[in-house]
Amino acid sequence: MGKRNNDNQPIESIIREFVISNNLESGLDKVNAREAWANLMGNGVNNYTTAIELKNDVLYVQLSSSVLREELSYGNEKIVKMLNESLGKDVVKKLVLR
Repeated sequence: MGKRNNDNQPIESIIREFVISNNLESGLDKVNAREAWANLMGNGVNNYTTAIELKNDVLYVQLSSSVLREELSYGNEKIVKMLNESLGKDVVKKLVLR
């Protein structure tokens, strides 16, 4: 058996290569974006969050409270910035509250 060339690679970079080569990144981004929203917003907002969907680079968040939707819309850009910081890369370009 030949010596494998990735013996010295840290597991993280092996997983990253696997994810990228198998086009799993967008799926992971979707899961991570949901988690980032939940962590950033806390229970108060999460109780009114009925759906979260990442399509391309737009995060669609459905809220059951029109008052909360209105309030969050004022901080839209700040929320996008905080989400991307939490994700460690620019995943979300736009936030749409519905």
